[in-house]
Amino acid sequence: MASESSPLLAYRLLGEEGAALPTSGAGGSGGAPARKLSTFLGVVVPTVLSMFSIVVFLRIGFVVGHAGLLQALAMLLVAYIILALTVLSVCAIATNGAVRGGGAYFMISRTLGPEVGGSIGLMFYLANVCGCAVSLLGLVEAVLDVFGADPTGSSGLQVLPQGYGWNLLYGSLLLGLVGGVCTLGAGLYARASFLTFLLVSGSLASVLISFVAVVPKNIPLAPRPGANGSSLPTRFGHFTGFNTSTLKDNLGAGYAEDYTTGAMMTFASVFAVLFNGCTGIMAGANMSGELKDPSRAIPLGTIIAVAYTFFIYILLFFLSSFTCDRTLLQENYGFFRAISLWPPLVLIGIYATSLSASMSSLIGASRILHALAQDDLFAGAPGGKAEHTGCRGHSLLPGGLCCSGSVLPKPGMGLSPQLPVRKYLLRLDVRKDHVKFWRPQLLLLVGNPRGALPLLRLANQLKKGGLYVLGHVTLGDLDMLPSDPVQPQYGAWLSLVDRAQVKAFVDLTLSPSVRQGAQHLLRISGLGGMKPNTLVLGFYDDAPPQDHFLTDPAFMEPADGTQEGGSPALSTLFPPPRAPGSPRALSPQDYVATVADALKMNKNVVLARACGALPPERLNRGSGSASQLHHVDVWPLNLLRPRGGPGYVDVCGLFLLQMATILGMVPAWHSARLRIFLCLGPREAPGAAEGRLRALLSQLRIRAEVHEVVWGEGAGAGEQEEEEEGDFVNGGRGDAEAEALACSANTLVRAQQGRGTGGGPGGPKGRDGDEGPITALTFLYLPRPPADPARYPRYLALLETLSQDLGPTLLIHGVTPVTCTDL
Repeated sequence: MASESSPLLAYRLLGEEGAALPTSGAGGSGGAPARKLSTFLGVVVPTVLSMFSIVVFLRIGFVVGHAGLLQALAMLLVAYIILALTVLSVCAIATNGAVRGGGAYFMISRTLGPEVGGSIGLMFYLANVCGCAVSLLGLVEAVLDVFGADPTGSSGLQVLPQGYGWNLLYGSLLLGLVGGVCTLGAGLYARASFLTFLLVSGSLASVLISFVAVVPKNIPLAPRPGANGSSLPTRFGHFTGFNTSTLKDNLGAGYAEDYTTGAMMTFASVFAVLFNGCTGIMAGANMSGELKDPSRAIPLGTIIAVAYTFFIYILLFFLSSFTCDRTLLQENYGFFRAISLWPPLVLIGIYATSLSASMSSLIGASRILHALAQDDLFAGAPGGKAEHTGCRGHSLLPGGLCCSGSVLPKPGMGLSPQLPVRKYLLRLDVRKDHVKFWRPQLLLLVGNPRGALPLLRLANQLKKGGLYVLGHVTLGDLDMLPSDPVQPQYGAWLSLVDRAQVKAFVDLTLSPSVRQGAQHLLRISGLGGMKPNTLVLGFYDDAPPQDHFLTDPAFMEPADGTQEGGSPALSTLFPPPRAPGSPRALSPQDYVATVADALKMNKNVVLARACGALPPERLNRGSGSASQLHHVDVWPLNLLRPRGGPGYVDVCGLFLLQMATILGMVPAWHSARLRIFLCLGPREAPGAAEGRLRALLSQLRIRAEVHEVVWGEGAGAGEQEEEEEGDFVNGGRGDAEAEALACSANTLVRAQQGRGTGGGPGGPKGRDGDEGPITALTFLYLPRPPADPARYPRYLALLETLSQDLGPTLLIHGVTPVTCTDL
């Protein structure tokens, strides 16, 4: 296995402490910046501040005053349901692999591809830029509301001149301040955000205390002009303290004109303002490049921030409804200052939230732009490749056009279904393969489908949306035949696929030998990136073939051998099963040689034994609600050459785990429990290997039980870890010793299955003879065939002994990487 590597093996998953840490920097290169920010400073603080922004101080009264408490709570619930769905999506992507700089853009582009990620990333960048400007303009308004020069010439604190030019100047100065903080690095930004968080928290605390501590009072409202331009008498809103009558009056909606704009408020307009205060959940994700552990920090920190802000909003809604009459809520949006024990602290909170929101938007925009430039999606972007003259992502089209262009097909494509199929097949370029897109693409070689129906359906479950090809070799030489005998057979095989209800293609070939025909099918089946990567064969043993056409309800037909419409019955189109003892079309030598050929061609191999013993409910397309609990057992190490310690972490062992996990996703197998067995070496301490495997399973998000078993018979084998993998089947040990090892391994596996030694392959009894869970399917590590073809029969005999009486068993050897911890 020295030549077989996996991206997972580049990670120190099996260190002494079982820590799953990458060997390189966060960005995948040695020059990547150090990740220093914790979950609290890097995610919770910026997300909370961005979600509060200025709305929490200046629009709580607006929402409750117009919508009433009940509708305000309904709006808040709807807004946070939308946020929760978004947060769950972010959590799913962030925990699906290693997250680097670029935040939401990086996660989307690595999940949905550069086309979607590029357009959305550009929109994210522009949205953050605009969000920074909006926050700064809000801050300017809040400052001028207190310190702006009054046109009447009053003195005091109102000294700042106002006007469009002055407002632009103030906003530019504040932008320079915010930009300077962000330019100096994420560390300074985090410290500034933390200081802002303390100020905002102190301001909110003073407001909450004020609701309880302040006595009822009348608060003057902003004067409104009369009909002839004169001012109306001063009006007052009332802070009543906790009063049930006030709460009752504030329960229902009372939409009125906004005193600042004169526009009539509605449910939609009030909800728009409230929802603007609930956004900002991507502020923490945008800091992904500076987080110590972004895959953990982003989901955890975002959820904490959302829960915290939800609680604060509900608390403020209730306190405002209990203590403030509707007039005060509707006509004084800054009433927090009027009821505060120390009004300047509320101003500090308003200014701090505005500054933090603008900083968060600006630094988020810079990180997204940097990630876009590094990916070189747009020509001329800072950090991109200067030699590109065109836009590799989208000639800079708006995201809406990108969506419509990807969703709406071209008019010509509606005329012929072959055109879009060809287009997307051409896009499946094998040169762009990535391990995270790997799917089992199976080629199942079938001699006679009468005896292979259970395997045919099991392979259909293992494909997980990948390619599935049924292959058959007809023996013959076209030079000696008047016509091609293969073409008339396609109709029967396609009818077989329909009747068996599997999603498979059919590929037939004519060849002088089954082995050569298998080579042909492995080379030419499929198109482009849709080509088989895994060969599936039935096991070569002396078990008498069964005719499943006689017992399967889907293939039961009238006795006269015809179907509806007079077409011949399917059972008449395939020959009866081979009689016991009759010669086979494939010799044991050619069978093992076919396995060796597939491995030479870099194809994974699956040998399926006793699949006919699988119960029908495990092979149908319904839910897997079985009356008895079943297990799926995985032995991810070579039992014919056991090794202690971390020997199971190779490509083949990971392939077994992947295939078993894929099968567990099928509805018919949902109720089966996945169990993984580790064999302890002669000098290995119990628990060490289990801890390392559990760390690996946690990284791969595989739920399974882990069991350690003592492998006493393999003590001698563990001393020769430097030998080549096939030593036991290549003659490195004596035939008698190899046979004894295979027999001992078989006994070990059976002892863990709950079948006992006499229960037989389908026995329902547990190990103690009582009814209990048994193993429905066993995954075993298939050793490579020996280098010497003369030893092929001995190799097959060892596999026969190893899998004897284990019930349905899949012996698997994987040669392609199937797992990766990166996005």
